[in-house]
Amino acid sequence: MKKTLITGILIGLFVTLGTVAAVLYATGYRFEFDGQRGNYKFIEGTGILVATSSPDGARVLVNNALTTATNNTIDLAPGEYDVRIEKDGYLTWSKRIIIKKGLVSEANAFLLPTAPKLEAVTTIGVTNVVMDRSGMLLAYGVSSASASKNGVYVLNMSSGPFVFLGASGTQVADETIDKFSGANFTFSPDGKEILAELQKPTRYYLFLTDGRNQIPRNVSQTLSLIREDWEQQRRDAEKKTMDSLSLELRPIAKNFFDGMKLSGEQDKILYTASAAATLSPILKKAVPSLNSTPDQRQIVKGNIYVYDISEDKNYLIYSASKLKEPPRPPNYLWQADSSHLIFAQDGKINIVEYDGGNLTTIYNGPFLDGLIFPWPNGRSIGMVSRLSETVPYNIYRISLQ
Repeated sequence: MKKTLITGILIGLFVTLGTVAAVLYATGYRFEFDGQRGNYKFIEGTGILVATSSPDGARVLVNNALTTATNNTIDLAPGEYDVRIEKDGYLTWSKRIIIKKGLVSEANAFLLPTAPKLEAVTTIGVTNVVMDRSGMLLAYGVSSASASKNGVYVLNMSSGPFVFLGASGTQVADETIDKFSGANFTFSPDGKEILAELQKPTRYYLFLTDGRNQIPRNVSQTLSLIREDWEQQRRDAEKKTMDSLSLELRPIAKNFFDGMKLSGEQDKILYTASAAATLSPILKKAVPSLNSTPDQRQIVKGNIYVYDISEDKNYLIYSASKLKEPPRPPNYLWQADSSHLIFAQDGKINIVEYDGGNLTTIYNGPFLDGLIFPWPNGRSIGMVSRLSETVPYNIYRISLQ
């Protein structure tokens, strides 16, 4: 009985000491051998840098010193470090990272190829390309074939690899009734309908996006009713987005966030500041932040920001406040990974991290400025271009792998 009691006490003591040691190690405390004194000494807490990359197997350099390879963790003394992640055939990723005692900081590099591939998605020729609200569908006209082949097409970008075989999408209406290929197209907020506007004389047709419209509906006389219905859809969608936010965040978003776009994982908000303000802390208790980039709580009207819901941090993406006559801001779009934004500006296609870091131009060539589309799988970016003036425009994709 006595032996059993002693054994139980020893086991409990061992478990307790092991737990304490694990907690101390996890928070950055270490034992280090002192060669001069010939014993171990207890050193103060370090911080942990988690270095990951896509693709993995990249080199990690800390203050220009090769340290390890991704995916790995590194113990570092508290302070600021210049971190670079490199891999042959890819552009270098870099960031100034702050390491704090007992906390984890993240270097998560999405490496872009130095020579991205350009592939044709359509070959039939396209006009007036638009994307729906969900980022899954493209609508466009085709006018380079026969009357039965011309018309309105819809391309589902989430259809998988078969979309990259030179297909032309699904024809939802031909041109046996009217010249639909020359129309301007607008998706309904729910993506189920397309409104086609033709000129001289002005007339409107409505198409369903999920199949062939044998007899397109001329809705010129009932256009106001359709627009009222679509406006209600838009309000319902905005309300759904607002209702998905926490009770503490809703009044701030309502008063200061204009044109909100939630990331795919619903953990970040891209918005334009509707007024100058100071964002008060929203989380009652601060959480350990994996992103060491300092945020900006002072927002300026007209500037574009990303608010990270999970970490309660706010980052500046685009500033127009220093210009007397600021140009029209770019149309930022979320990548599928919820960590990057893409935008077209000055004839270039760019990608930037959600905190404004690692701004990179991935394409500088001919394309219809502003017409870019993040592919739902996150592996490529779509654009509208032509390789010479003698061929029609088509949809191409730029590979990010």
